[in-house]
Amino acid sequence: MKTLLIKNAHIISPDTDLANGAVYIQDGVIRQIFVPGDPLPAADEVCDLAGKMLVPGFIDVHTHGRSGYEFTDGDLEHLKTMCKDKLSEGVTSWLPTTLTLGTEALQTALQNAAAYTASGAAGAKIPGVHLEGPYINESCLGAQNPAFVRKPDIEEVKMLDAIYKVLKVSYAVEVEKGSIFASELLAAGITPSCVHSKASYKEFLAAYDHGLRNLSHFCNQMTALHHRDIGLVGAGLMHREVFIEMICDKIHLASDMIKLIFRLKDIDHILLITDACQAAGMPDGEYEIGGLPLILKDGAARLASNGALAGSVLVMNKALKNVYEITKLPLSQLIKTTSWNQACSLGLSKLGRIEPGYIADLTALDDEFEVAQVWTDGKQVF
Repeated sequence: MKTLLIKNAHIISPDTDLANGAVYIQDGVIRQIFVPGDPLPAADEVCDLAGKMLVPGFIDVHTHGRSGYEFTDGDLEHLKTMCKDKLSEGVTSWLPTTLTLGTEALQTALQNAAAYTASGAAGAKIPGVHLEGPYINESCLGAQNPAFVRKPDIEEVKMLDAIYKVLKVSYAVEVEKGSIFASELLAAGITPSCVHSKASYKEFLAAYDHGLRNLSHFCNQMTALHHRDIGLVGAGLMHREVFIEMICDKIHLASDMIKLIFRLKDIDHILLITDACQAAGMPDGEYEIGGLPLILKDGAARLASNGALAGSVLVMNKALKNVYEITKLPLSQLIKTTSWNQACSLGLSKLGRIEPGYIADLTALDDEFEVAQVWTDGKQVF
C-alpha cells in the first residue's frame, strides 16, 4: 500500500477553506483530512506545501489543443504532448474536443485518445472526448469549417463512442430533429449541449423537454438576450439547473459580463473552460484551427480570413485567477467551477473534491495561482 501525506496545505475544496491542513492518501485515494493540531500519521512519502493552496485537480471539458497541436490533427505524439502540458495548468483530466470535420478525421482523433490511455503515458487523464460539431447551424460557424457541417446523426456518434467514450456533444438544437437528438444522446450515456446555434427560447425549450441541460461556451455563438425573445443566453440565466461553460479570458467575455453572470447564475452550474486552440502556450504568430488559418496576436486567436475569434489561449489556472479577481467571491465557492461542477455535469464519480473516498487528483497553487505541483491518483506528475 503506497501512502502519501501532504501537510501544511491551505485546502480549498467546495465549501471548504482549511489553512494548515493535511491530506492522507493511500493507493491513489484520499483517506483522511487533518485539521491543525491533529497528530499526523507516518507515510511512505511526505510533501510539505508550506502554506500553498491545495485544490482538486482541474477538469477542462472543452479544449481543442495547445502547445502548437490540436486534438484532431491525427498525431498520437502530439496528443501525448498536450496531455503532458495540460498538467502545467493544474489540469488532471480533460475532454479533448473535436471540430467540425469529416468522419474519418474524427475517427482518427478518438483512436488516438484510446491509444493514449492504453499507453499509460504520464499526463492529464482523458475520461472521454467532447464532440463540438459537426451538427451546428451554418450561420453560427465561429471558427468551424462549413464544408463539414451536417445534420445530427446518432449512429455516427455511437460509432465514435465505440472507439473511445464520447462524454459530451455540442450542437445546434434548432436543426432538423435537434430536440430529439438530445434524448438520443442521453439514452446513449452522452451529455447533450447547445452551441453554434440561433435557437429561439421556444426551440431551446423543445430540447430542454428532451433532457438538454448544458450550454457550451456561454454567450459565444448563441442567441443573445433580447427583450422579445430571451434566446439561449436568457435560457442559461433563467434555468437554474442548466450548466453553462464560460471562457473567462476577458476577451470572449468582458469582465463586467463575467461579474454579471456570477451574480445571476447559480455557482453550482458554472463550468470554467479554456476552449483553447493549438496556439495556447505559444508565442504570437500564425497557426491553424481545423485546417483554417488563424493568427495569434496580443492574447487573442482569430481567423485570418475574417477576424472571428478562433478558440482561446487561456489556461485553467489563469481562468480561476481571473474570476477570483473579477468577482471577489470566496475560493471555496469558485473552486466548484473548476472541477466539481464539471464532474457533476458529466456524471464523473469521485472527482472534484478533497474528501475521504475521492480520487487523489490534486493541484497545488501559489498565491499568484501559478501551478507548483500536480498529482494524479496520488502520484506526483508535475
